[in-house]
Amino acid sequence: MRMAWSENVRMAFNNLRENKMRSVLTVLGVVIGVTALITVSSVLVGLDASIHDYLSEFGPDTIFIFKFNAGIRGRLTPEELNRKPLTLDDALAIKAECPAVKEIDVQALQRIVPNGLPPTAVARYEGREVTNVNYRGTLPSAIDVYSLRIAKGRYFTESENQHRADVAIIGNDVSNSLFLGEDPLEKEIQVRGTLYTVIGVEEKRKGGLVGGGQADVDFWVPYRTYQKHNPMDDENFVAAEAYPGQVDAAEDEIRGVLRLRRQVPYDKPDTFWQSSSQELADQFRQITSSIAELIVAVSSIGLLIGGVGVMNIMLMSVTQRTREIGVRKAIGARRRDIIWQFLTEAMALTGFGGLVGVFFGWLISAAARAIYPALPTAVPLWAVMLGVGVAMSVGLFFGMYPAVKAARLDPVEALRYE
Repeated sequence: MRMAWSENVRMAFNNLRENKMRSVLTVLGVVIGVTALITVSSVLVGLDASIHDYLSEFGPDTIFIFKFNAGIRGRLTPEELNRKPLTLDDALAIKAECPAVKEIDVQALQRIVPNGLPPTAVARYEGREVTNVNYRGTLPSAIDVYSLRIAKGRYFTESENQHRADVAIIGNDVSNSLFLGEDPLEKEIQVRGTLYTVIGVEEKRKGGLVGGGQADVDFWVPYRTYQKHNPMDDENFVAAEAYPGQVDAAEDEIRGVLRLRRQVPYDKPDTFWQSSSQELADQFRQITSSIAELIVAVSSIGLLIGGVGVMNIMLMSVTQRTREIGVRKAIGARRRDIIWQFLTEAMALTGFGGLVGVFFGWLISAAARAIYPALPTAVPLWAVMLGVGVAMSVGLFFGMYPAVKAARLDPVEALRYE
């Protein structure tokens, strides 16, 4: 008798219900493997979206230049530690001598501790404070180079920069934390002992994860104002906006200008770093891909353990149902009918484990999003399909041996089995 596929599925789930504890323990490895896959996929997708949104704020034509690699890297070499900072004159030379460069900006800041995070400062207003503001001195051109959008007020002018006016542009999160919904314009905020008058507030930015949970913690003052109050801070971070479609040409031109100004011999490597926002995004994707490969390897261990458990339980099931198999074969069931019956049970078992793993993965993803709102975790459909598909494939592979063993039983001997 040939058993219909639907009947095989029904019998498989009946078997699951009759042996709940055994089934759960059997597919525990599959559940853990799929849960890990779904959880990490959701985090990586959210992380990738956050980084992409953050870098897209600058536009694809923005090039960043610094004295050493400001991206994701390992320990600095002694040569990098001894490099002299970039200067305002370097940036002005780039603008003057690089035809592919449309505009430049320079950020003055404290010296960056080797292998450390960029320095931050504390902003205070009437007893309230924000402890991690990005206190920088910039040129008026920053609004174009960084594609800034002002929600309230305005950006500072070249006149205010030349006259060293104590004015500031603050990020959206700084405004919300210090003023609690009040109008921040013309209010004074203290940073490093100096009072700055707020003249503008940036719009809310995308990609909050990049800023450690708050992307909008900028506290930008005119470049010469920063130098007036912080004469010892000689670090400069340069950003250049290339003309559309000329990023590669701009990078080559910038490299030539800086190598000449920094007197780098022709046979020596650059003593500075430059990268476009697109290159930074690609670098990050390479890292997340490596992490994903590692997690897949770890998940495979759980799936392998689950597969061995499925094979053992199916072998036990074959032994327990020997007489049943004999009866089926005696009334006309063929080998392939028996094989598909047991394969269906194995795939139903691991498929159920895959669905449970998807549920737990989604639960962990939702919890992470609730705890860390800046991380927009999302369970992608491909991860769900991959998780369940791989789980069922495990059942198919590891259920093959028990199914073939059942199909090869002699009906006469099977009917005699007690």
